[in-house]
Amino acid sequence: MTGDRVLTVRALLDTARAEGRTALTAPEGKVLADAYGIAVPGEELATDVDEAVAAAARFAGPVVMKIVSPDTLHKTEAGGVVVGVEGAADVRAAFCRIIENARAYHSAARIEGVQVQELLPQGQEVVVGAVTDPTFGKVVAFVLGGVLGGLLKDVTFRLAPVTADEAMSMLDSIRSAEILRGVRGRAGVDRWAVAEQIRRVSQLVADFPEIAEVDLNPVIATPGGAMAADIRVILAESSTPSRRRYPRDAILLTMRRLMQPASVAVIDASNPKADDILGRKAYKSVTDVPGEVDVAVFAIPARFVAAALEEAGRKNIPNAVLIPSGFAEIGEHELQARIVEIAERHGIRLLGPNIYGYYSTWQDLCATFCTPYDVKGGVALTSQSGGIGMAILGFARTTKTGVSAIVGLGNKSDLDEDDLLTWFGEDPHTKCIAMHLEDLKDGRAFVEAARATVPKKPVVVLKAGRTAVGAKAAGSHTGALAGDDAVYDDILRQAGVIRAPGLNDMLEYARALPVLPTPRGGNVVIITGSGGSGVLLSDAVTDHGLSLMEIPPDLDEAFRRFIPPFGAAGNPVDITGGEPPSTYEATIRLGLEDPRIHALVLGYWHTIVTPPMVFAELTARVVAEFRERGVEKPVVASLAGDVEVEEACQYLFERGGVAYPYTTEKPVAALGAKYRWARAAGLL
Repeated sequence: MTGDRVLTVRALLDTARAEGRTALTAPEGKVLADAYGIAVPGEELATDVDEAVAAAARFAGPVVMKIVSPDTLHKTEAGGVVVGVEGAADVRAAFCRIIENARAYHSAARIEGVQVQELLPQGQEVVVGAVTDPTFGKVVAFVLGGVLGGLLKDVTFRLAPVTADEAMSMLDSIRSAEILRGVRGRAGVDRWAVAEQIRRVSQLVADFPEIAEVDLNPVIATPGGAMAADIRVILAESSTPSRRRYPRDAILLTMRRLMQPASVAVIDASNPKADDILGRKAYKSVTDVPGEVDVAVFAIPARFVAAALEEAGRKNIPNAVLIPSGFAEIGEHELQARIVEIAERHGIRLLGPNIYGYYSTWQDLCATFCTPYDVKGGVALTSQSGGIGMAILGFARTTKTGVSAIVGLGNKSDLDEDDLLTWFGEDPHTKCIAMHLEDLKDGRAFVEAARATVPKKPVVVLKAGRTAVGAKAAGSHTGALAGDDAVYDDILRQAGVIRAPGLNDMLEYARALPVLPTPRGGNVVIITGSGGSGVLLSDAVTDHGLSLMEIPPDLDEAFRRFIPPFGAAGNPVDITGGEPPSTYEATIRLGLEDPRIHALVLGYWHTIVTPPMVFAELTARVVAEFRERGVEKPVVASLAGDVEVEEACQYLFERGGVAYPYTTEKPVAALGAKYRWARAAGLL
């Protein structure tokens, strides 16, 4: 059956192409829908009034009548749709009116007749569609239909094709999901039937790349099923050339030589006649360098790069790091294409051009024009922008964050985020990957790399351009709803990536996630010395999708043993501000001891009784003690107080606790990010 349906649709598309059309007619859409099992109502094509009357008589009850014209895509705008037609006289009148309206709308339009379609019962309108995204390719979409859906743009996207489970997840991903389950006495819809419409559309566009858009609008969902009242299919006007891809093993081999080089050659025009530079022997050409070279770092003007790259190719150097600007970023696309051609011909992978360089700290490598950085650790950071790269460097230095690498990507003429992600996913030194990106050259390759990496370590992305204008000149309702950021948001989430809302968030997540143990359940407990902080921390817990534990009576009684009568158990546990260090310690111990509690959020209030460093030292000591006993739970802390809390927070960060001064939001945001990764990795 699979082969038959492909042949059926292929013949349809070939016919449309041969006739110079970019859209299928309604009867063709019906054939396509039947081939893929997309549920649509019964219908017939009437070429004259008598055929319309006969067709309507074969359907029990009222019918819908629609113009059939390859030149009239927007049938309603053309006055080409009449709903609820019943009886021979009404059918005749509707037929004539539709033809007249269509000719008035487009006098030269080819008219094949009128589609007579059985009228569907009332139900919940939804829209199922697919679009071709420039980054991710074929993407399937689901949105609540009707006026409300159009106003809210309550839409969700997935890469096509989707599985049955992924299709079902889309129904829960819209803000209006409860409407589908039934509200205010109204029965819920057949969710499986709706999900099947999504799955089948996604398979259709995956099988036929030349289909640019599909629109089932509306799909009428009822407790007994889901049926598309109208199907629109638009063909691409031209094919998009595919990007060159490399096998995973080839990527890892090249990246290993880039990130763990045994030898690096710097190609520099600043002093071409020198015999040595800073104690290193200088050569007139890279071809004169003895032995193998893993990386060539280019620090020469753009106009000289091509010739030097040819020499690097003759030397069989596998990686070229192109620091100079002056390429595609200023409109010099031909010059950039030339160096890409040279690199492909010689088997060289290119990093850049237009970058600040890169750091590989575990190799003591600083191949950049920026200041050195050598604090080794588990965080790999990348950026498409040099300015953001400097911000990353300054943040790492200020916070004493240990990094495995900092990499600039610039124009991404070749190497890009999916190459780096593939490497960092396997790199034993890297525990968390954080990436600033403005675009993705190949969204599907990135998703593939992310899906392979996320089960092993967190991936954090800061995607710039959240306010980008949505798809322009879209030929369908689905296309009009597909804005760049909406697609990125859903598909990055689908890949298990943690999306950071801002630069500081990305950097803080990257710093915090390797510190926090993986939670083993969803029960979060707040212990605070300030009622006000407790309220704000509770809000933050809810905002970040976490759950405050309902404290059972025995645990409530246990906490009450350590707090004063005017304090409050429950959750948050308010120990009040005047308590000595022993109260903080006792309640934190209880939170770590009880297996029903999975994560602790601490709210500290600066007092003379318990100074900041005393709180930090006791918390770090208790956490370390429990970790030695095999009890590892995420502990985050918010410290409110005078400037001494800053030192206390740094002390905690260096000893396994994620702590921030002057904020209740940041520690909980970091905890929420850890939970999002744990869920995506299948660890909760």
